[in-house]
Amino acid sequence: MQIPFSLADFLNVFNTYNQSIFPLQIVFYFIAFICIYILFTENKNTNKIISVVLSFFWLWMGIVYHLIFFSAINKAAYIFGALFIIQGILFFIWGVFKGELSFDYRKTNYNNAGILIILYALIIYPVLGYNLGHAYPYSPTFGLPCPTTIFTFGILLFSNKKIPVYILIIPLLWSVVGFTAALTLTIYEDIGLLIAGLTTFTFLLISNREKLYNK
Repeated sequence: MQIPFSLADFLNVFNTYNQSIFPLQIVFYFIAFICIYILFTENKNTNKIISVVLSFFWLWMGIVYHLIFFSAINKAAYIFGALFIIQGILFFIWGVFKGELSFDYRKTNYNNAGILIILYALIIYPVLGYNLGHAYPYSPTFGLPCPTTIFTFGILLFSNKKIPVYILIIPLLWSVVGFTAALTLTIYEDIGLLIAGLTTFTFLLISNREKLYNK
């Protein structure tokens, strides 16, 4: 895939973004840990809180990162931004208005995979990136598309209801785009994005089938 910008251009976007929004990266981590905490505790508002968080992150990535920052070097960012905004709206409608997204910890293989994917997004991803030479602020921090999409995949594996396939399409497409860019731009920590995407998509299709047969 021909990319219309250099690695230096790409890393400079991270630099500009990270310095412009600091210290929101810390706030985003705090929000993520709140989601993790309520997954493992009984809370009547768990489903809506997590749905709002996922919606917020996808709207943030679409509007702030893609439309405001990434569009400076890649006009395709307007398309990406629109898709991310749509995904944010889907999470809000399906999870908050309809109340059809439901999450909890049930000690299943799906949950165990979700834990590993979340750990990759929040801890392994930045550590791996640092060791590959992508030090802050020239690094994709949590709140940016690739690590946050990985986090989303991990959270979705805690779903205890059937998830419609269309909820998964945009994150899965982004996992392919991110993986392709990773190979070209040597952002090798993003290889985990494709692995997380394919794993989650496959597991949730199996889980959906199980829920259909167990009705």
